[in-house]
Amino acid sequence: MSGFENYPREALQIEHEIETKGVILGIDWNDEVQVRELARQAFDCKLSGIDCDPDEPLDRARLELFGLAQLMLKVMKESAEQDFHTHGGRVWKTFARALWAEHDLRKP
Repeated sequence: MSGFENYPREALQIEHEIETKGVILGIDWNDEVQVRELARQAFDCKLSGIDCDPDEPLDRARLELFGLAQLMLKVMKESAEQDFHTHGGRVWKTFARALWAEHDLRKP
């Protein structure tokens, strides 16, 4: 990676967008069961699937949220390669924990 990246600023922007999508979707980030279900959906969602229609506003928000999760992981990975530990705030950490828990359940 070349140049300087402002990882803390990127993390704040990503988390803000995650929070925004959460409001649209009615996500209660304090509801562990609901957040785990969202993580399951993130792993299971396929653009060609009936339950993830990008033309439907709520499905679009969900798809964008799942894309933000990938971006979140990319920022953490890239910053770690620069010996810089990056993470967002409460919502970021809550969603990340649910995603990791779901990932660990799916390991072969």
